[in-house]
Amino acid sequence: MNLTITIDDEILKRARIRALTQDTSVNAVLRDFLESYAGSDAETAARNRLAALARTSTASSGPDGRTWTRDDFYVDRLSPVSVHEPE
Repeated sequence: MNLTITIDDEILKRARIRALTQDTSVNAVLRDFLESYAGSDAETAARNRLAALARTSTASSGPDGRTWTRDDFYVDRLSPVSVHEPE
């Protein structure tokens, strides 16, 4: 399939120079980027499986619900730091 895009002349010139230094072409760089951007079939399938597992999960925080807060995990970081000056 062909794709037509509009790119500023200066950007395309710099991209061609960079692609040449990497022994590739702007076309190959764009194709690789789009493949990565679109995700592979394996990645898409894995994301779909994970989403299906999350939808059907019966996991919970227990009968009493969550008994901790986010701050409980950061109590050391949230407490004032005491600074000891040398005597």
